[in-house]
Amino acid sequence: MSIRRVRRHALVVCTAAIMCAAIHAPSAWAGQAEAERSRPIATAAPAGEAPTIDGMLNDPAWQRAAPLAHFTQAEPLEGQPASEDTEVRILYDDDAIYVGVVLHDGNPSQIVTTDTRRDADLREMDSIQIVFDTYRDRQNGFVFGTNASGVQYDAQVRSEGNPASSWDGSWEVKTNVTDTGWTAEFRIPLRTLRYGPAPQTWGVNAFRNIQRTRERTFWAPLERNYNLSRLSSAGELRGLQLKTPRNFKMLPYAISSANRDYRPRARTDLNGDVGFDAKFGLTPSLNLDATYNTDFAQVEVDTQQINLTRFNLRFPEKRPFFQENSGLFQVGKGNDLDLFFSRSIGLDERGGLVPIRAGGRLSGKANGVNVGALNMQTDAVGSRPANNFSVLRASRELPNRSSVGAMFVNRTATGGRARPNDFNRTFGTDARLGLGEHFTMAGFAARTETPGRTGRDHAYNVDTRWDDGRHEGMFEWGLTGEDFNPEVGFLETPGGYRRFRVGAGETMRQEKIRDLGFRELNPHMNYTRYDYLDGGLLNAELHVDNHWDWENGNFATVGLNGTWDGLRAPFEVYPGIIVPAGEHGGLRVTYRANTDRRKWIYARGQWDVGSFLNGTQHSPTFQLVLREGGRFTVDATWNYRAIDLPQGAFHTNLGNTRVTYNFTPSLFVQSLLQYNDRTRRWSTNLRFHWLQTAGTGLFVVYNDTEGLNGIGPVNRAFIIKYVRQFDILN
Repeated sequence: MSIRRVRRHALVVCTAAIMCAAIHAPSAWAGQAEAERSRPIATAAPAGEAPTIDGMLNDPAWQRAAPLAHFTQAEPLEGQPASEDTEVRILYDDDAIYVGVVLHDGNPSQIVTTDTRRDADLREMDSIQIVFDTYRDRQNGFVFGTNASGVQYDAQVRSEGNPASSWDGSWEVKTNVTDTGWTAEFRIPLRTLRYGPAPQTWGVNAFRNIQRTRERTFWAPLERNYNLSRLSSAGELRGLQLKTPRNFKMLPYAISSANRDYRPRARTDLNGDVGFDAKFGLTPSLNLDATYNTDFAQVEVDTQQINLTRFNLRFPEKRPFFQENSGLFQVGKGNDLDLFFSRSIGLDERGGLVPIRAGGRLSGKANGVNVGALNMQTDAVGSRPANNFSVLRASRELPNRSSVGAMFVNRTATGGRARPNDFNRTFGTDARLGLGEHFTMAGFAARTETPGRTGRDHAYNVDTRWDDGRHEGMFEWGLTGEDFNPEVGFLETPGGYRRFRVGAGETMRQEKIRDLGFRELNPHMNYTRYDYLDGGLLNAELHVDNHWDWENGNFATVGLNGTWDGLRAPFEVYPGIIVPAGEHGGLRVTYRANTDRRKWIYARGQWDVGSFLNGTQHSPTFQLVLREGGRFTVDATWNYRAIDLPQGAFHTNLGNTRVTYNFTPSLFVQSLLQYNDRTRRWSTNLRFHWLQTAGTGLFVVYNDTEGLNGIGPVNRAFIIKYVRQFDILN
């Protein structure tokens, strides 16, 4: 397809979105104006003398601030007053924002704490979180939270998506459990945030979880289908007169390692190295991050997967430099397609390391526009040349949860091993349109440029969704060309396809449901189909299910699932077992259940029984979690798949056990033991972390891979790394 036709496709999609926005804007914006008038308002007070951060809230400064109070339930009784009182006070001075919280509890001995590590999932325990929409754009914000043990949880909200806890800021919190509940004090340095000039008005909301009753309450009321990232419904924080302190931090590191591959005549490699990251505030709303000789030795290894499909597997990004502000660079269709996926930088196709020489990232706001720029340079490895990666991103929020943006991604081979025309480029646009409170339409259009590829190199997708907390419906459609090739992104299904998806669901919470002991029933279904560009089935998935959620925390479901594959060539699903071309697949039944997650012992099970390609499968998965007071946790999972095909039968085993002991919220040791019978390997990843601020500190890592073809070691590595943050301007 010519570039002109690609542009025409993109123009049609964007024009349709703009026309819809123009037609519906008056009513949507009028509804937003009405919502503005009904939002709760809070006022921050000057601190005077800064409070001591000890979790006590006995400093006189706290009495200057009027409390955010009168929280409202989203769960279990939406719209009802909270069962326990919560008071949040906000102070500020020239250096920091201070948040003081009093969480009343009639039975503090029943406070639930399941984890005490930094960034633990606070949804599973008693906790408090507060979000600041510092630009008042109603779509982006910073989240800070803690539990009764003083865990530090921070996250970024981007485009009202789920909070991303991969962001680590510099701040502190202390807590204290009393006879009447618990209290918390936060100190958030202004250098940790990004905001506009004084006087400032921010969006704000606070969320409390009382886990023993699974009660979720908000200061600015939300419907139960939303979470704290619903910034378009947040309240206002007024009275701020914040200065804009300059920000320049250096984070140097030193690392020493011993590595040995157990091959004949192999020797132990002893290495040492240094590098650094740096953070510089160009303006109060624009930040520059730089990295030199980048190292990620402290990151937990990937949890292994076994692929019995024709499609690419996606592993999560865990490296801190790429996780921070990652939401700004996300354009595409979730796990199906991403125009930019940072694991393409510094890792090869098998997950092996490719040294990163240096890089930088610019992110923030300029004149109301979200801007992002990333540039990274990798070294040559073997026959692989060095590469330079560049990403440019701009987006702007519009009223009522709407936005529009564009992205450019480039990879160019560099150095003496680079071949002519060794590059790849991606161009994309995206938009989102919110109508009323419950309807959203979003989409993107993109094309790639790869020398030697002359076919259709474009992709687009549009999805629509209605969700009012009780009724949910969705419809999606899109197309990906056979030569669409985002090399610095992710594409689950290469080769081109047409895609559509339809789904519907109902959340049932009637009184008669609760009388039977259930919190809710959730019948739902969805169907997704991929077709070859010239017609015919590529892949299809059907899911029909009903969730049974008991008030006591137990959960069960019996679902009907279907998978169908159209093979145009024989497919080797397992070594020596080749499925012939043709359309294969059918239905299977999936049983799934788990016990109460709040208890010291938690179990989950799933069993798939039914069709697999042109045969059958029996595939159980079991998980057992043991924990003690949030300090000690054992989490073991085993997945077994027994496949019986006319061409032969086989089975796979995949297991892992994660053991964690938290000495304090910033000091822990964790081991991950994994077994994969497809690779015939046992592997162990043992990590000791002594965290300081913003993900710095002392890290000790031991990796061991053992083979089963003649039991013995394959590789062992021992690593010590220390990272320190220096605040140059403070």
